[in-house]
Amino acid sequence: MRKIYIILTVFLTALSLSACGAEDGEDENAMQVYYVSNSETKVEAHPHVMEGQDTEEKLDELIQCLATNPEKLEYKAPLLMGFQVLDVNWDGEKVLLDVDKAYLSLPATTEVLTRASIVRTLTQLDKVRYVGITVEGNQLYDSLGRTVGWMSADRFIDNDGNEINTYEQVKVKLYFAGEDGTGLIAAYREKYYSTNIPLERFVVDELLAGPSGHVEGIYPTINPATKVISVMTKDGVCYVNLDENFLTVVNNVSTDVSIYSIVNSLVELNNVNKVQILINGEAPSGFQSSTFERNLDIVTKLE
Repeated sequence: MRKIYIILTVFLTALSLSACGAEDGEDENAMQVYYVSNSETKVEAHPHVMEGQDTEEKLDELIQCLATNPEKLEYKAPLLMGFQVLDVNWDGEKVLLDVDKAYLSLPATTEVLTRASIVRTLTQLDKVRYVGITVEGNQLYDSLGRTVGWMSADRFIDNDGNEINTYEQVKVKLYFAGEDGTGLIAAYREKYYSTNIPLERFVVDELLAGPSGHVEGIYPTINPATKVISVMTKDGVCYVNLDENFLTVVNNVSTDVSIYSIVNSLVELNNVNKVQILINGEAPSGFQSSTFERNLDIVTKLE
């Protein structure tokens, strides 16, 4: 574990003050530093030529840039939003920022933009894939009460930040349990969702929320106490990491029904071919396999 201490109220060296976001970005050592617009409606990438040599030096340098207002007056530094960074830890491919409670006072939109700026900036480092934020050592939750957890760059859409707050209407096919809990029944759900989160995460969240109240004959398949730790897709495999509450079934639903409720729903998405279910980051020993393909044999029709 490597720990980097920073004091955001002391501004910094002449190098960081003059160089952050000031270069033209043509240098091979150039990276992008993301800043929030003064209107707090978007983020924008500003080029910065790195001076640091190793990952630790570059990480410290990027954090300094995130705490220094850019030359472009229409934008401001995401780490100058009225809260303080108490600690920065770099451990392998993960960077964890611990902030004070003032962070919780950020408006919902501003908070998303702040996270997007930090994550997109720091994950450019070769050895950094994920960024996490805690509040005085406690888990961060978004405006909907969901655990934020570890964030990768692909969690935030990339269009110079101009669409980071957009919502899109989507129609997904979800699989819920039949009355006896032994089979699955498909149901469509059309809803606006925030493009700040992957569509795969949206599907899992909707399964957790259960069937719509106006649809009779279908029932929840997942214990509502289940917490979603992370959902990400790579090379056609969607990795769904849940906590241990998933193993406690509800409504006489079998474990297979719970599993294939998630699998079949996710495989309906164009970019998902298989699903791997993890419990607290590990393959559960009680499953015959941790990676599953679509299973239509378990699907029935609503009578």
